[in-house]
Amino acid sequence: MYKLLLMKRVLFFGLFFIMQMRLFAQEQSINPDLLKSPWQASWVSMAGVPQRAYGVYHFRKQFNLESKPEKFVIHLSADNRYRLFINGVAVCFGPARGDLYNWYFETIDIAPYLQKGKNLLAALVWNMGEHAAVAQISNQTALVVQGDTKSEAIINTDTSWRVWQNTAYQPCSLDNGKRLRSYMVIGPGDSVEAALYPWGWETVAFPDTSWKKATPVSRAVPLGSGTDNLWTLSPRSIPLMEETPQRFSLIRRFSGLDRVTDFLSGKNALFIPAHATVKILLDQSYNTVAYPELIVSGGKAASIKLTYAEALFDKQLKKGNRNEIEDREIVGNYDVFKPDGGTDRLFRPLWMRTFRYLQLDITTQEQPLQINDFYSTYTGYPFEQKATFSSNDTSLKQIWNVGWRTARLCAGETYFDCPYYEQLQYEGDTRIQSLISLYNTGDDRLMRKAIDDFYRSRVPEGLTQGRYPSNRLQVIPPFSLYWVSMLYDYWMHRKDDAFIQTYLLAAQGVLEWYEKNIDAGKQMLGPMKWWNFVDWNTTWKDGSPEGAGNGNSAVITLQYAYTLQQAADLFSYFNKKEMASHYKAMANSLNAGTYKQCFDVKKGVMANTPEKNTFSQHASIMGVLSGSIPSEKVASVMQNILQDTTLSQATFYYRFYLTQALKKANMADLYYAQLKPWRDMLEMGLTTFAENPEPTRSDCHAWSASPNYDLLATVCGIMPGSPHFSTVIVKPAMGELRQVAATMPHPDGIISVFLERVGVSGIRAEIVLPKTAKGKFIWNNKTLILKGGMQKVLL
Repeated sequence: MYKLLLMKRVLFFGLFFIMQMRLFAQEQSINPDLLKSPWQASWVSMAGVPQRAYGVYHFRKQFNLESKPEKFVIHLSADNRYRLFINGVAVCFGPARGDLYNWYFETIDIAPYLQKGKNLLAALVWNMGEHAAVAQISNQTALVVQGDTKSEAIINTDTSWRVWQNTAYQPCSLDNGKRLRSYMVIGPGDSVEAALYPWGWETVAFPDTSWKKATPVSRAVPLGSGTDNLWTLSPRSIPLMEETPQRFSLIRRFSGLDRVTDFLSGKNALFIPAHATVKILLDQSYNTVAYPELIVSGGKAASIKLTYAEALFDKQLKKGNRNEIEDREIVGNYDVFKPDGGTDRLFRPLWMRTFRYLQLDITTQEQPLQINDFYSTYTGYPFEQKATFSSNDTSLKQIWNVGWRTARLCAGETYFDCPYYEQLQYEGDTRIQSLISLYNTGDDRLMRKAIDDFYRSRVPEGLTQGRYPSNRLQVIPPFSLYWVSMLYDYWMHRKDDAFIQTYLLAAQGVLEWYEKNIDAGKQMLGPMKWWNFVDWNTTWKDGSPEGAGNGNSAVITLQYAYTLQQAADLFSYFNKKEMASHYKAMANSLNAGTYKQCFDVKKGVMANTPEKNTFSQHASIMGVLSGSIPSEKVASVMQNILQDTTLSQATFYYRFYLTQALKKANMADLYYAQLKPWRDMLEMGLTTFAENPEPTRSDCHAWSASPNYDLLATVCGIMPGSPHFSTVIVKPAMGELRQVAATMPHPDGIISVFLERVGVSGIRAEIVLPKTAKGKFIWNNKTLILKGGMQKVLL
C-alpha cells in the first residue's frame, strides 16, 4: 500500500515534511479553458461491476518522460473517494466533500514526484455503496484525471488506464449504532484479506497486463457546462488535509502474553506466538482523528481486530472517568486485518478513525506473527493556531488547549459536529466553529465553504437543510436562521462584499419561510413543520421546545427576531433599505408580541409558550438577545436565568448564546464563573469537550469548544466595532481574573492585548492594533479611542 513506509519505517517522522509539502500542492493556477468547457479526460470506471455498490478499485497509468519536468499540473477527482500515488509515494486524497452539482476536484503539481523515464500514476478508488457515510453524496464509482495543458495530457483518464477490483476488502462493523445504542453514520469498517491484496500495485515494477482497460463513463464537465452531467466539477476551495505522524502513548493492559515489548516506539518488534489469543489495549492519552498504520510480518491466517473508542464503557454502557480502565471494556467501530504470512504488510483503513483508546484483538494460527510497528497519522483541516491566551489562572490554559483540540478534530473537508459518530456539518454547530476558526487562525476558507455548502442544500420551500453535505434529507428550520447569522458573522469579520451578495436572495428565502408561519393574532410564530431542534435540553422531546410544532414557541420566535435584526443590518448595508426596514418592523412586532404573551412577571423570566406552563433558560436568553425584554429588566432577568434551577437548563451548546446574552446585558464579568462545566469535563478525564453533560454520546463536539472564542471575544472583549472588522472594540470582562494576555489574528495583522487589574476597579492595558485599524477601549462605562500600533491605557 505505502511503499515508502514499508521501505523506510525509520523515516516515519521524516514523512512529516513530505506531508507538509502536500498542503501547498493545491495552490496552483487552473487552465481557464477547463473551467468553462468539457475536459478531454473522461470519467472512467470498471466494466462489469455494480456501479453503485460497495467496491474497492485500483487504477494505474504508466507513461514515459524524456526528462524530469519542472512543472506537471493535473486535476483529479473520484466518486466516492480516492488516494493518489505517484511512483509509489502517497501524494494526496480527496475529493473534498460536496454534492453532484458541486463536485470538487483537486489541482496538484506532481512534478516533484516524477522522474526521467518510466512513471506511474496510481489511484485507489472506493465506493462504500449502501454502507456509505451519511455525509457522502455519490452517483457511481468513477475516477477522472485531467492534465492542465497539452503537456500533461498524456495522463488523461481514458482506455489507456488499467483497473482492477480488490476483493480483499469487505465492509465490517456495520452494527455500530446498535452496539453503542446511538446514532452513528460514519460508514463501515474495513475487513481486509491480505492474501487477496495486490501488494506493490502502486509501484512502477508491478505487472498490470492482466488488469482490465478502464471504461469511459462520461465526459468530465465543469460547473456551468454540459447537458447530461453525472457530476459537475468545481475547483477545490480549501487546502489539502494535514497528515502528521503520531505515536501511541501507552499500553494500558494486555492478556495472552507474559510480557509486551515496547513496539510502540518503532524500535522493537512484538512477537505473537502461534495458536495465541492476545488482547492489547493502547491509550493515545488524548482523543485524536487519524489513520492507524499497522505493519506486520508472518502470521498467515491470523486475525487482527482493531477497535476504536473515545472512552471505555462499564457493563451499563456508561463511561465515567475517561482515564479509568478498571472494570471497563472497549466497544466501538472496528477494522479487521488478516495477514497472509508476507513481510512488512501494512494495514491502513480507507477512512480516518477517531479514538483515544485502541484495542488489538489478535488470534494466530500455525504461523507466529510479528508486529513490526504501529502508529497513526493525524489528519484534519490544516488550521494553524495564531491566537494565544494566558492569565493568572493557569487552569484556563488547559481549557484553551483542550478546546482547540476539540475544534481541530471537528474540522476536515467540512466542519464536523463530532468526528466519532457523524462527521456531519450542521449550521448550529458550524456557526460557533466558524467564529472559533476566525479568532484562532484567521483562516476563513472552511467557513466560506460551509456557507456555500448550506446554500446549495436549499429545499424548494426556501430553507437550507439542517446538515450538508448529506445523502439523507434533514430540515431543521432554526438552523436555517443560524445560516443567516453566519452570513452576518462573515460580513462583520471580513471585507468580501461580492461573496456575501451571492447569498442574500437565499437568506431572504429563509426569512420569508418564517414570515409565512407567523400567527398574526399573537404576533408569534405559529405551528411549524420539520424538526425544530433548539438544544438537547433534557425536558424537551428530541430537542424541540414547547410550541415549535403546535405553535407559539417563544424560543424560536425570538431567535427569528434576533436573526431579522442581523438581516436588517446586512440588507441595509447592501442598499436594500426597504427590505431592511421590513425586517426591523417584523422583529419589533415579534418582540412585542412574545413579551406580551410569554413574559411571566412573577418568575421574572420568559415562558416557553403563552400558556406559561414551562420555562427554560433558552427563552429568556433569546429574549435578551432579540431585545424583546425591556432594557430596564434585562439585568434581573439574567440573574434569574443563572439562579433559578427550575428553569430547564442550557447545555454546552446553548451556553454560547447564554454568554452572548451576558454580554448584551453588560454582565460579561460573570462569564469566568460560568466555566465550571468545562472544568468538570477536565476532572472527568476528557481530553476534548463533550456533546452534552454526562451521560454524553460524543466525547468530542465542536459546539462545546466555544471558550476558544469567548476567552478572546468576552474575557479580552475583542470584537468587531463595524462591518469587515474595520474598527475594533476591546471591552474586557475579566471577572475574578487579575491578569490576561492574548493575541489573535485580524484581517490586517495581529491584535495583542495585555490586561492587568489595578486596585478594585482600575485596569492597566497594553493594546496593539494593526497599523491600519482603529477602535475603542471600553472599561467601566469609560471609552478611550484606539489607533493603529501600540498604546498604553491606565484607568
